[in-house]
Amino acid sequence: PCFPFHGLTTAGLFAEPDVTIVSGLKDMVVSEGDDVTFRCQVSHENARDVEWKLQDVALQNNEMNEISVERGTIHTLTLRKVTEQDIGSITFRVGPYTSTA
Repeated sequence: PCFPFHGLTTAGLFAEPDVTIVSGLKDMVVSEGDDVTFRCQVSHENARDVEWKLQDVALQNNEMNEISVERGTIHTLTLRKVTEQDIGSITFRVGPYTSTA
């Protein structure tokens, strides 16, 4: 037999603030074999839709690329032991906003 279920259902809509770029990337010059760090500050903590790219290739956090967040809003990318193949544009994206160096 089927029993009707009269339960309480709740739903919530939580609007996330529009996260924008407050301070963009700066061009860097580095010697081959050195590490280089790029920083981009966003307007709100816990930004979710974030991506780093090197020459249009999405980067993952690994032994060569350290991706982290400082003080909640400063997103950093450190490229370890850069080579000539790393020359090119770095792009940080949060939502629809981008910064390139």
